[in-house]
Amino acid sequence: MKLRSKILIIAGSDSSGGAGIQADIKTVTALGSYAMTAITAVTAQNTTGVKSIIEIDPKEILNQIIFTSKDIRPDAIKIGMLNSSNVIKSVLKALDFIKVKQIVLDPVMVAKGGAKLIDEKAINLLKSKLIKKALLITPNIPEAEILTKTKITSKEDMVNAASKLLEYGAKNVLIKGGHLNTKIVHDVFVNKKDIKIFNSYRYNTKNTHGTGCTLSSAVTTFLSCGKTIKKSCEQGIKYVNSAIKSNPNYGKGHGPINHLNSVKISRKFK
Repeated sequence: MKLRSKILIIAGSDSSGGAGIQADIKTVTALGSYAMTAITAVTAQNTTGVKSIIEIDPKEILNQIIFTSKDIRPDAIKIGMLNSSNVIKSVLKALDFIKVKQIVLDPVMVAKGGAKLIDEKAINLLKSKLIKKALLITPNIPEAEILTKTKITSKEDMVNAASKLLEYGAKNVLIKGGHLNTKIVHDVFVNKKDIKIFNSYRYNTKNTHGTGCTLSSAVTTFLSCGKTIKKSCEQGIKYVNSAIKSNPNYGKGHGPINHLNSVKISRKFK
Protein backbone atom coordinates (compact mmCIF):
# COMPACT_ATOMS: atom_id res chain seq x y z
CA MET A 1 0.00 0.00 0.00
CA LYS A 2 1.51 3.30 -1.09
CA LEU A 3 1.48 6.08 1.52
CA ARG A 4 -0.83 8.90 0.44
CA SER A 5 0.32 11.87 2.53
CA LYS A 6 2.38 13.01 5.52
CA ILE A 7 0.73 14.20 8.73
CA LEU A 8 2.42 15.92 11.68
CA ILE A 9 0.56 15.33 14.95
CA ILE A 10 1.12 17.76 17.83
CA ALA A 11 -0.53 16.24 20.90
CA GLY A 12 -0.18 14.53 24.27
CA SER A 13 0.54 10.86 24.91
CA ASP A 14 -2.09 8.48 26.37
CA SER A 15 -0.44 5.55 28.14
CA SER A 16 -3.57 3.41 27.66
CA GLY A 17 -3.35 3.81 23.88
CA GLY A 18 -6.97 4.80 23.28
CA ALA A 19 -6.66 8.55 22.82
CA GLY A 20 -3.99 11.20 22.25
CA ILE A 21 -0.97 10.67 20.06
CA GLN A 22 -1.44 6.89 20.08
CA ALA A 23 -4.96 7.14 18.66
CA ASP A 24 -3.74 9.73 16.16
CA ILE A 25 -0.93 7.52 14.84
CA LYS A 26 -3.26 4.51 14.55
CA THR A 27 -5.85 6.57 12.67
CA VAL A 28 -3.44 8.16 10.20
CA THR A 29 -1.78 4.79 9.56
CA ALA A 30 -5.09 2.92 9.16
CA LEU A 31 -6.17 5.49 6.57
CA GLY A 32 -3.01 5.04 4.54
CA SER A 33 -0.86 8.03 5.45
CA TYR A 34 2.42 8.63 7.28
CA ALA A 35 2.32 9.93 10.87
CA MET A 36 4.98 12.12 12.50
CA THR A 37 4.71 13.45 16.05
CA ALA A 38 5.58 16.24 18.42
CA ILE A 39 4.62 15.14 21.93
CA THR A 40 3.36 17.97 24.17
CA ALA A 41 2.69 16.03 27.38
CA VAL A 42 2.95 12.54 28.86
CA THR A 43 -0.08 11.29 30.76
CA ALA A 44 -0.54 8.28 33.01
CA GLN A 45 -4.10 7.20 32.33
CA ASN A 46 -6.35 4.26 31.66
CA THR A 47 -10.00 3.77 30.75
CA THR A 48 -11.12 4.89 34.23
CA GLY A 49 -9.33 8.25 34.30
CA VAL A 50 -6.14 10.34 34.29
CA LYS A 51 -3.61 9.79 37.10
CA SER A 52 -0.98 12.39 36.16
CA ILE A 53 0.15 14.81 33.43
CA ILE A 54 3.78 15.77 32.78
CA GLU A 55 4.27 18.65 30.35
CA ILE A 56 7.15 18.45 27.86
CA ASP A 57 9.51 21.44 27.88
CA PRO A 58 8.09 23.96 25.36
CA LYS A 59 11.55 24.35 23.77
CA GLU A 60 11.62 20.63 23.06
CA ILE A 61 8.13 20.78 21.56
CA LEU A 62 9.40 23.53 19.23
CA ASN A 63 12.45 21.40 18.37
CA GLN A 64 10.29 18.36 17.59
CA ILE A 65 8.05 20.31 15.22
CA ILE A 66 10.73 22.26 13.36
CA PHE A 67 13.42 19.57 13.15
CA THR A 68 10.93 16.95 11.93
CA SER A 69 9.33 19.29 9.38
CA LYS A 70 12.67 20.44 7.96
CA ASP A 71 13.38 16.86 6.90
CA ILE A 72 9.90 15.54 6.06
CA ARG A 73 7.53 18.38 5.22
CA PRO A 74 3.98 17.59 6.41
CA ASP A 75 1.03 17.96 4.04
CA ALA A 76 -1.20 18.72 7.02
CA ILE A 77 -1.01 19.16 10.80
CA LYS A 78 -3.32 17.89 13.52
CA ILE A 79 -3.10 19.66 16.90
CA GLY A 80 -4.48 18.06 20.04
CA MET A 81 -3.67 18.52 23.74
CA LEU A 82 -1.84 21.77 24.62
CA ASN A 83 -2.16 22.12 28.38
CA SER A 84 -0.40 25.44 29.10
CA SER A 85 0.06 28.90 27.59
CA ASN A 86 3.82 28.34 27.23
CA VAL A 87 3.18 25.22 25.16
CA ILE A 88 0.73 27.11 22.94
CA LYS A 89 3.24 29.95 22.45
CA SER A 90 5.85 27.40 21.42
CA VAL A 91 3.48 25.77 18.92
CA LEU A 92 2.49 29.17 17.49
CA LYS A 93 6.16 30.02 16.95
CA ALA A 94 6.76 26.69 15.21
CA LEU A 95 3.69 27.09 12.97
CA ASP A 96 4.92 30.52 11.86
CA PHE A 97 8.23 28.93 10.91
CA ILE A 98 7.02 25.88 8.95
CA LYS A 99 4.00 27.58 7.29
CA VAL A 100 1.66 24.64 6.66
CA LYS A 101 -1.84 25.76 5.65
CA GLN A 102 -3.90 22.64 6.36
CA ILE A 103 -4.16 22.67 10.17
CA VAL A 104 -6.88 20.90 12.15
CA LEU A 105 -7.19 21.95 15.79
CA ASP A 106 -8.89 19.64 18.29
CA PRO A 107 -9.07 21.81 21.44
CA VAL A 108 -8.64 19.00 23.99
CA MET A 109 -9.73 20.37 27.38
CA VAL A 110 -11.50 17.62 29.32
CA ALA A 111 -10.74 13.89 29.40
CA LYS A 112 -13.53 11.35 28.88
CA GLY A 113 -13.61 10.69 32.63
CA GLY A 114 -14.00 14.42 33.41
CA ALA A 115 -10.42 15.44 34.28
CA LYS A 116 -9.49 18.97 33.12
CA LEU A 117 -6.46 18.92 30.83
CA ILE A 118 -5.84 22.65 30.24
CA ASP A 119 -5.62 25.79 32.38
CA GLU A 120 -7.56 29.06 32.00
CA LYS A 121 -4.61 31.09 30.69
CA ALA A 122 -4.05 28.52 27.95
CA ILE A 123 -7.75 28.57 26.99
CA ASN A 124 -7.62 32.35 26.51
CA LEU A 125 -4.50 32.12 24.32
CA LEU A 126 -6.04 29.32 22.29
CA LYS A 127 -9.12 31.50 21.69
CA SER A 128 -7.22 34.67 20.83
CA LYS A 129 -4.34 33.27 18.75
CA LEU A 130 -4.38 29.57 17.85
CA ILE A 131 -7.94 29.29 16.52
CA LYS A 132 -7.02 31.78 13.77
CA LYS A 133 -4.17 29.55 12.58
CA ALA A 134 -6.41 26.53 12.00
CA LEU A 135 -8.32 25.66 8.85
CA LEU A 136 -10.74 23.65 11.00
CA ILE A 137 -11.49 23.47 14.72
CA THR A 138 -13.25 20.36 16.10
CA PRO A 139 -14.51 20.88 19.69
CA ASN A 140 -16.96 18.57 21.39
CA ILE A 141 -19.92 20.12 23.22
CA PRO A 142 -18.19 20.65 26.63
CA GLU A 143 -15.21 22.22 24.84
CA ALA A 144 -17.46 24.45 22.72
CA GLU A 145 -19.26 25.53 25.91
CA ILE A 146 -15.95 26.46 27.56
CA LEU A 147 -14.72 28.36 24.50
CA THR A 148 -17.96 30.30 23.90
CA LYS A 149 -19.21 30.50 27.51
CA THR A 150 -22.65 29.31 26.40
CA LYS A 151 -24.83 26.33 27.33
CA ILE A 152 -25.50 23.81 24.55
CA THR A 153 -28.60 21.63 24.76
CA SER A 154 -29.72 21.37 21.12
CA LYS A 155 -28.63 21.40 17.46
CA GLU A 156 -29.56 25.07 17.33
CA ASP A 157 -27.29 25.82 20.29
CA MET A 158 -24.47 23.98 18.48
CA VAL A 159 -24.92 26.14 15.39
CA ASN A 160 -24.94 29.31 17.54
CA ALA A 161 -21.77 28.22 19.37
CA ALA A 162 -20.06 27.45 16.06
CA SER A 163 -21.03 30.92 14.81
CA LYS A 164 -19.38 32.45 17.89
CA LEU A 165 -16.20 30.51 17.16
CA LEU A 166 -16.24 31.96 13.64
CA GLU A 167 -16.36 35.42 15.26
CA TYR A 168 -13.18 34.51 17.19
CA GLY A 169 -11.45 33.91 13.86
CA ALA A 170 -12.13 30.24 13.15
CA LYS A 171 -12.46 29.51 9.41
CA ASN A 172 -14.44 26.25 9.71
CA VAL A 173 -15.99 24.62 12.79
CA LEU A 174 -17.13 21.04 13.37
CA ILE A 175 -18.86 20.65 16.76
CA LYS A 176 -19.18 17.00 17.77
CA GLY A 177 -22.60 16.13 19.17
CA GLY A 178 -21.92 12.93 21.09
CA HIS A 179 -22.54 14.55 24.49
CA LEU A 180 -26.17 15.40 23.72
CA ASN A 181 -28.60 12.77 25.00
CA THR A 182 -30.22 11.97 21.65
CA LYS A 183 -30.83 8.75 19.70
CA ILE A 184 -29.28 10.33 16.62
CA VAL A 185 -25.86 12.00 17.01
CA HIS A 186 -25.72 15.38 15.30
CA ASP A 187 -22.29 16.71 14.29
CA VAL A 188 -22.55 20.32 13.12
CA PHE A 189 -20.27 21.83 10.47
CA VAL A 190 -20.36 25.61 10.07
CA ASN A 191 -18.44 28.23 8.12
CA LYS A 192 -19.41 31.69 6.86
CA LYS A 193 -21.07 30.27 3.75
CA ASP A 194 -22.49 26.92 4.85
CA ILE A 195 -24.15 24.91 7.62
CA LYS A 196 -24.18 21.11 7.38
CA ILE A 197 -25.52 18.69 10.00
CA PHE A 198 -24.17 15.14 9.84
CA ASN A 199 -26.58 12.64 11.42
CA SER A 200 -25.33 9.30 12.76
CA TYR A 201 -26.91 6.40 14.64
CA ARG A 202 -25.87 6.27 18.30
CA TYR A 203 -24.39 2.91 19.32
CA ASN A 204 -25.20 1.74 22.84
CA THR A 205 -21.68 1.48 24.27
CA LYS A 206 -19.54 3.14 26.93
CA ASN A 207 -16.43 2.44 24.83
CA THR A 208 -15.84 5.80 23.18
CA HIS A 209 -12.43 6.77 24.61
CA GLY A 210 -10.43 8.69 22.01
CA THR A 211 -13.25 9.39 19.56
CA GLY A 212 -12.45 13.11 19.40
CA CYS A 213 -8.73 12.56 18.77
CA THR A 214 -9.55 9.91 16.19
CA LEU A 215 -12.08 12.08 14.35
CA SER A 216 -9.76 15.09 14.05
CA SER A 217 -6.90 12.87 12.83
CA ALA A 218 -9.16 11.15 10.30
CA VAL A 219 -10.41 14.51 9.00
CA THR A 220 -6.80 15.75 8.75
CA THR A 221 -5.82 12.66 6.77
CA PHE A 222 -8.68 12.92 4.28
CA LEU A 223 -8.01 16.65 3.93
CA SER A 224 -4.30 16.07 3.27
CA CYS A 225 -5.18 13.73 0.41
CA GLY A 226 -7.16 16.33 -1.49
CA LYS A 227 -10.73 15.99 -0.25
CA THR A 228 -12.78 19.10 0.46
CA ILE A 229 -13.13 20.11 4.09
CA LYS A 230 -16.82 19.14 4.26
CA LYS A 231 -16.19 15.77 2.60
CA SER A 232 -13.25 15.18 4.94
CA CYS A 233 -15.56 15.75 7.92
CA GLU A 234 -18.15 13.36 6.50
CA GLN A 235 -15.60 10.62 5.85
CA GLY A 236 -13.96 11.16 9.24
CA ILE A 237 -17.32 10.75 11.00
CA LYS A 238 -18.00 7.52 9.07
CA TYR A 239 -14.59 6.16 10.08
CA VAL A 240 -15.19 6.91 13.77
CA ASN A 241 -18.68 5.39 13.68
CA SER A 242 -17.26 2.16 12.24
CA ALA A 243 -14.54 2.17 14.90
CA ILE A 244 -17.15 2.55 17.68
CA LYS A 245 -19.41 -0.11 16.20
CA SER A 246 -16.68 -2.79 16.27
CA ASN A 247 -16.36 -2.22 20.07
CA PRO A 248 -13.22 -4.02 21.40
CA ASN A 249 -14.59 -3.77 24.99
CA TYR A 250 -11.20 -3.33 26.71
CA GLY A 251 -10.82 -1.90 30.23
CA LYS A 252 -13.14 -1.21 33.15
CA GLY A 253 -14.16 2.34 32.20
CA HIS A 254 -14.59 4.18 28.90
CA GLY A 255 -12.81 1.69 26.66
CA PRO A 256 -11.05 2.39 23.34
CA ILE A 257 -12.48 2.09 19.86
CA ASN A 258 -11.09 -0.10 17.07
CA HIS A 259 -8.90 1.96 14.75
CA LEU A 260 -8.41 -1.01 12.44
CA ASN A 261 -12.09 -1.25 11.60
CA SER A 262 -13.04 -2.20 8.05
CA VAL A 263 -13.38 1.03 6.11
CA LYS A 264 -13.52 0.57 2.36
CA ILE A 265 -11.32 3.11 0.61
CA SER A 266 -10.91 3.00 -3.16
CA ARG A 267 -7.46 3.10 -4.70
CA LYS A 268 -8.06 6.69 -5.74
CA PHE A 269 -9.03 7.57 -2.15
CA LYS A 270 -12.46 8.84 -3.22
